[in-house]
Amino acid sequence: MGAAMIRTVSVVTAVLAALVLSGCGALQVEHVKPWQHDALAMPGMQIDPEPMISACDDHIYFSREASKGGHSYGGGGCGCN
Repeated sequence: MGAAMIRTVSVVTAVLAALVLSGCGALQVEHVKPWQHDALAMPGMQIDPEPMISACDDHIYFSREASKGGHSYGGGGCGCN
């Protein structure tokens, strides 16, 4: 790569970084009003809306023979179908 190409890449990178940082500066914290708490407390708004089902699924994934870490590895077991 030539010096001009490296300079062009560095200028483009600097411009993109400036755009990203200026976009982050426009973010504002939105405060929740007391009368909005009921909508945010609904089960569909939770990170895990069905904790019992998720716990059962996690137990099944974790309990498989020879599996490692449950969700992070595919397969598990002896390989038989």
